[in-house]
Amino acid sequence: MQFYIVDVFTANKYAGNQLAVLAGSEVADLSDQEMLQIAREINYSETTFIMADQPVNGGYPVRIFTPAKELPFAGHPTLGTADIIAREIIKQPVEQVILNLAVGQIPVTFDHSQSPAILWMKPNQPVFGEILTPVEIVAVLGLAVDDLDQNFSIQVVSTGIPFIIIPLNSLAALEKAQVNLDKFADFIQNKTATEIFIFCRETYHSDHQLAARMFAPNLGIIEDPATGSANSCLAGYLVEHNYFNSAEINIQVEQGYSIQRPSLLFLKANKLVNNDHSSIDILVGGQVVMVAKGEWLR
Repeated sequence: MQFYIVDVFTANKYAGNQLAVLAGSEVADLSDQEMLQIAREINYSETTFIMADQPVNGGYPVRIFTPAKELPFAGHPTLGTADIIAREIIKQPVEQVILNLAVGQIPVTFDHSQSPAILWMKPNQPVFGEILTPVEIVAVLGLAVDDLDQNFSIQVVSTGIPFIIIPLNSLAALEKAQVNLDKFADFIQNKTATEIFIFCRETYHSDHQLAARMFAPNLGIIEDPATGSANSCLAGYLVEHNYFNSAEINIQVEQGYSIQRPSLLFLKANKLVNNDHSSIDILVGGQVVMVAKGEWLR
């Protein structure tokens, strides 16, 4: 089998979120257990497996594994895998690649006006879940209630994987947050979401709009450098709660700075209301850089 390592949500090597991608005819013969073992051996936040080198029903079948379990959807694996399909399987510039994931078909489009190209994925519609109280969450993160932006709710949002979206009021609060694993284990009992995403308006660079961090101990990921699935939930949250006083956003989000993997995610979202029905169209974008490729021995 061939393997590829890419850095996603960055224009530079050794930043962004690492992804390993496996391809080749033998990938389809791997068992679930073998794929999980490979993901654990690599030990990135996710590893993907391209299950066929030709489209099936218009899309390439792909499976995503963390070191702990399989995921139905994830952001940087979607973009990074689409880049490898275009680069190493199709072997020519394309406008779009469709991935067949467990959540359904996810299209990825390529903006070649930038170098590296910006890849955009269109996630599923956001689903808004329960509202949590500040007291529930601050002890888990080692924060005080005053560290939260209490103008906005703490809410579970999902576009395929549910995240607890938590607005903070400063970069200092964002930087000092750390998951207390004992309290986290108690906290997630009977929760629909176990992944925690925190963000604030204050940023490291003035031309960006938000800074963020994501914690997923339940997936074997203490902290993720860049999380497309969580940011897709954030995009829906921002327009649903009118965070920027607008039903439309076009922003850049920093992530990964606290773990020396600076990342940049592009978010677009637009809330449309038609009579009693509303929908939110979301795009999550980022750049991808090839780091290495080689042969994986089975």
